[in-house]
Amino acid sequence: MILSLIYQTILIVLFLTFSFGPAFFALINTGIKHGYRTGSLLAIGVVLSDFFLCILIIFLVHFGATNLIQDEKNQRFMGILAGILLIIFGALYFRKPLAKNEGETIEIKIPSTKTMLLKGFFLNMLNPAVWILWLGNVTAVSKTLDYSVIKMVIYFSITLGLVLLVELGKISASTKLKQFLTDKIMLLINRITGALLIIFGLVLIYNHYFE
Repeated sequence: MILSLIYQTILIVLFLTFSFGPAFFALINTGIKHGYRTGSLLAIGVVLSDFFLCILIIFLVHFGATNLIQDEKNQRFMGILAGILLIIFGALYFRKPLAKNEGETIEIKIPSTKTMLLKGFFLNMLNPAVWILWLGNVTAVSKTLDYSVIKMVIYFSITLGLVLLVELGKISASTKLKQFLTDKIMLLINRITGALLIIFGLVLIYNHYFE
């Protein structure tokens, strides 16, 4: 059982920290643009949403109510809502900070703690793919832990703690790139991140509205 749990933990950590979804690109961009502290707040928001979804799905599985997640109408609603949110977030990356005088360094306003935590939380939670991923994770682990709610909560708390450590390491690595980047390159990175978020949003809306 221990070897099985270790294997599942490694898979979960890899999937959550290196899945190239909206949260991944937002984390890297935030680390480069605003530094370690702000990037870590976004990462904490993402992991908190993972923990919330994990606990929610654990109880849904325990009480046999996973049909709420698998219901097509619910998935469609979440998909369209997430798509709209991603498009809004993506559009915000196209805002260009203006310097006071030509040749002056562009000043970038650092978002508040609450803003970054909420952004990370909802950016991750409203992604339907994350709900499906957690349903799969909880279902697989519940069989190994004999469907014990307490054991699963403890297990996933430890696992998500490891995920947070990896996320913080990822943020730390991205912040070191900042010293090599000019203002023009930073603006380009913002536009690329914004474009990717908008594309993710459009794909979500298309997939859930037309299917």
